[in-house]
Amino acid sequence: MKKKGQFICIEGLDGCGKTTQTKILVKKLRKLGYDAVYTSEPSKGRIGRFIQSYCLQSRQRMSPVVEALLFAADRVEHLRNEVVPALEKGQLVVSDRYVYSSLAYQGAAGLDLKWIETLNANVLSPDLAIFLDIDPYKALRRLKPKKSVMENLETQQKVREVYVNYVKKGKLTRIDGNDTIEKVSGSILGVVQSFLRNLS
Repeated sequence: MKKKGQFICIEGLDGCGKTTQTKILVKKLRKLGYDAVYTSEPSKGRIGRFIQSYCLQSRQRMSPVVEALLFAADRVEHLRNEVVPALEKGQLVVSDRYVYSSLAYQGAAGLDLKWIETLNANVLSPDLAIFLDIDPYKALRRLKPKKSVMENLETQQKVREVYVNYVKKGKLTRIDGNDTIEKVSGSILGVVQSFLRNLS
């Protein structure tokens, strides 16, 4: 019987380099012999595609309550269709965003964090959650001119505050994302390797 896989998520502000770093991490882990797979939220499923089209790319941000409900629904579907089957095969799943994104983004919009946590109480907890921290000004400068409804300075500053609080609580491992791509990817790999070594 194969050993259960491990579930890692990488979190951060829009423009922090999260997607780039998640994909680099998966490639490096594969080179080291791990059966690593990349995934992301919103997912590629029906709910995830709806979120991309009608929530993130709309002209006006919808109710944070609706956002939280949609993201939670997409998360359940994402876990069932992609994450859990991969973990059952013993794979190392690395997700570009997960539950802490809901806590950070909808929490920054004024929703009660306890309510968001309750809404996501039945989803799988990540084995390792990394927060790629970057200055919000720098993050926004990296983004394309066509921004989503959440990609503005005020929102990103509030989002960062929520993430930092979860770092302080020991739920997220902070990595400085302000350095070069190579140095940041080295830092992330170091944290992941240390985590994996401690499993054995």
